[in-house]
Amino acid sequence: MTVLSLLLSLLACTLDVGGPEPPGIPIPIQPAAALEVQDTWQAALTDAALDGKITVILNEAQMTGFIAQRLQESERPLLMEPQIYLRENTIQIYGVIERAMLRGNILISIKPEITDEGDIRFAISEASLGPVPAPDALLAALSAMLTEAFTGSIGTLATGIRVSSLAIANGEMAIVGELR
Repeated sequence: MTVLSLLLSLLACTLDVGGPEPPGIPIPIQPAAALEVQDTWQAALTDAALDGKITVILNEAQMTGFIAQRLQESERPLLMEPQIYLRENTIQIYGVIERAMLRGNILISIKPEITDEGDIRFAISEASLGPVPAPDALLAALSAMLTEAFTGSIGTLATGIRVSSLAIANGEMAIVGELR
């Protein structure tokens, strides 16, 4: 009877498998910050109309708000409580993933790269999800969201830009380029 009670209680609970710790202090999720990503791109393009040069600086709060907003649009988001850290030329995505009866922390490190054509591409350099590998669906979805932030729906704003440099440090990402 004790074993049966234990099994039934386990079935009713979610098993927390742990996982990596966040790489920094929590970033408050602010819905207005998501709109700032689009506004920042638009302002940079307006300024670029004068001399053809573009500079965009985004911070962790803006990127966290943008990703959180996109995840909330999903009926069953792949990632909860997202946090975007911009440190040492790396974008780190931290959050919680919950599927079936498992819950765990996830940390994905992404190195943005500039292609020969001046486009931004994202290469996942590391992904940790508790004791198991991060699901490919989650990695693909997060990569797509980041790509969208720079070249997707907002990206019609970024489509006509040839990026010449991209730097990430101290909670900010700076993108420098020129209109094509």
